[in-house]
Amino acid sequence: MTKDSPFKWFKTSPEIIRLAVMMYVRFPLSLRNVEDLLHERGVEISHETVRFWWHRFGPIFASEIRKRRIEGMKSSHWRWHLDEVFVKINGERHYLWRAVDHEGEVLESFVTKTRDRKAALKFLKKTMKKHGRADVFVTDKLRSYGAALRDLGMIDRQETGRWVNNRAENSHLPFRRRERAMLRFRRMRTLQKFAAVHDSVNNLFNTERSLSSRPHFKANRAAALAEWRGLCAA
Repeated sequence: MTKDSPFKWFKTSPEIIRLAVMMYVRFPLSLRNVEDLLHERGVEISHETVRFWWHRFGPIFASEIRKRRIEGMKSSHWRWHLDEVFVKINGERHYLWRAVDHEGEVLESFVTKTRDRKAALKFLKKTMKKHGRADVFVTDKLRSYGAALRDLGMIDRQETGRWVNNRAENSHLPFRRRERAMLRFRRMRTLQKFAAVHDSVNNLFNTERSLSSRPHFKANRAAALAEWRGLCAA
């Protein structure tokens, strides 16, 4: 390991840490499910170790994935699909905003306590700071989007209509499956952290199997796994 390696002071091999984090973030598994699956493979760790690993390494892996992909994702001629979904934290409703490009790639996730103009404006500014400005913003009929885009001088780029925003709504499904497995979230900060990590990992392994031939799917899956195994490598 190099001096800058995040694995420097860990006795466990990077390969096992990457595997544990991938299993927990990518699949709808609990911490104890991951512990049991690793036990079957001869790896003896506690579920609390899995929790520590994902908190420590999940954001690092997600950041490296984004750095490798973000330059190729910038385009002023893309259509962005924007949508929000409510998530309860300790019985209180919060909103998870998500921006998805025309290919289904999740660009940004953002958690707020409200879904008014101020929250929509903050979400749009954060997304555009990383990915530039889209040519078209596809939204539902929530007035907050129109008000925010009007403040940004891009109200003419908004597009609304029935079923036109299904791409953004479908992007919530993998997160909803993970939310049920985790028995919901207890802090807003944890929700924001996990959503960001989950979206990056999901982007990497989203090979659109139903749209690909078997050989093409296998090649994409192998490439995604190879990229994952090379994260933070020496």
